[in-house]
Amino acid sequence: MSRIKVLVVDDSAVVRQVVASQLAQDPEIEVIAAVADPILAMARMKVQWPDVIVLDIEMPRMDGITFLKMVMTERPTPVVICSTLVESGAKTSMAALAAGAVAIIAKPKIGLKQFLEDASEDMVTAVKAAAKANVKALHVSVKNTADVIMPAADKQVAMIQTTDRVVALGTSTGGTQALEVVLTSLPRVTPGMVIVQHMPEKFTAAFAQRLNSLCQIEVKEAQNNDRVVNSRALIAPGGKHMLLRRTGAQYYVEVMDGPLVNRHRPSVDVLFRSVAKCAGANALGVIMTGMGDDGAAGLAEMRKAGARTVAQDEASCVVYGMPKEAVKRGGVEKTVPLMAIGREIMQQLSGVMVR
Repeated sequence: MSRIKVLVVDDSAVVRQVVASQLAQDPEIEVIAAVADPILAMARMKVQWPDVIVLDIEMPRMDGITFLKMVMTERPTPVVICSTLVESGAKTSMAALAAGAVAIIAKPKIGLKQFLEDASEDMVTAVKAAAKANVKALHVSVKNTADVIMPAADKQVAMIQTTDRVVALGTSTGGTQALEVVLTSLPRVTPGMVIVQHMPEKFTAAFAQRLNSLCQIEVKEAQNNDRVVNSRALIAPGGKHMLLRRTGAQYYVEVMDGPLVNRHRPSVDVLFRSVAKCAGANALGVIMTGMGDDGAAGLAEMRKAGARTVAQDEASCVVYGMPKEAVKRGGVEKTVPLMAIGREIMQQLSGVMVR
C-alpha cells in the first residue's frame, strides 16, 4: 500500500518543522516537501504532485486562497488549511471551504509550537481523511448547479397552504460546497429545512450568512425556539446539538449542549432521531457527503417512522462514507446524484418522491 504523499506549505519555519515531523511519524504518510510559499510549492509540484496539501493562508508572494484556487483549477487536490487567520476570521474559513479546502485546523498566534505538538493526532486524522476525499467530483458538481430539474412552481405554492412538511439534511466532509449546490437550486417556496453540517463552533454563522446571500430561501444559523417554516433553512450551530420539536401543528428547533454523539456536536443522528419522533411520515431525510457513519442510524429510524429518505450517490460525493453506511443499514429509500437532491426536496410539498 502506497503512503499518502503530503506537501506542507507555510512561511513559518517552526510550523514546517513541527508539522512535517509529526506527519512523518505516521507509517501511512510521507512528507515529500515542506516549503515556505506557494511559488516554491508550484515548483516542487512540477516534480512530484502530492496526494494532500497542508496549507497556510497568509504567506509572502502569494496568499493561500489564491494558490488553493489555482490548484483546484489545474488539478483538484485535497487541501487541509492550517492557519491563524481562520481562528479569528470565519469569513476566511468560508472562503477557503468555498475554494475547495476539505478541512480546517485553526492554529493560535501564541504558543504555536506547543499547540501543534498537542494537535498532532488531529493533523494526522485530517490528512488521512483528506486523502480519501473525491475533490474532483465536487469540482464538477459545483459547476453544474444550473442543471438541477425543478417541479412547476404553481403546484408548490398550492400545496404549502395544506401541507406542513419538514426536510432534515445531514452532511460532513465536502458538505459546505454540496449544500451550496442544493440550497441555491431551490426556488423561493420550499418546505422548512433543518440541517446539520459538521463544522466547528463560530463558523456556522458566517456559513449561513453566505448561503443566505446566494439563495432565494432564507438560510440562518438556528437559535433555540426558531420556527421551522416554509422557505427557511435552519443550520445547527457548531458545538451545539439541534433537535426538532413540535407544538400542535407547528415545528420548532431546540438548540442544546450535550455530549458528543458519533464524535460530533452537532450530530446528524440526534437531529434525525428527533425528526423521526416529531414529524414521522411528514418528513424527508437526506444524507449527503461525509466521512464516518453519523446519521446512518437516524435515517433508518426516520424511514421506519414513515419518512421518505434519500442519499447522495457515490459518484458525486467528496467522501462516500455517511451515505454508504446509511444504505448498509437499510435507511435509504432512494439514491440520487447531488444535482437531483433539490428536486427530491421540492417533491416533499406534495408528499411524493420522483421515481
